[in-house]
Amino acid sequence: QVQLVESGGGLVQPGGSLRLSCAASGSIFRLYAMAWYRQAPGNPRELVASITDGGTITYADSVKGRFTISRGSAGNTVYLQMNSLKPEDTAIYFCNFRHFRRTDNYWGQGTQVTVSS
Repeated sequence: QVQLVESGGGLVQPGGSLRLSCAASGSIFRLYAMAWYRQAPGNPRELVASITDGGTITYADSVKGRFTISRGSAGNTVYLQMNSLKPEDTAIYFCNFRHFRRTDNYWGQGTQVTVSS
């Protein structure tokens, strides 16, 4: 079992920045990926960025050049640095953890990001 705790959401003006954090704990084995998804009201949940334990990184086209995903050196913590935020980035952001060789798939509770002037 893996537990995920997200933090860092909030209200920011267009062009501003936020940094999200996701701390994973529990029974973590190789190989795995951690990712940030987001879901706005009325829209499907979409992948924003992901990173594997081997360091492979993926970004959605809509956030390339603006968002950066990274892992902390201590423990299983993933960060999402969000710069040049736009109103269309407004959503609940969810942390996800999955093992490639297992059926388990874990979600955090989500953190609200609101970009508004």
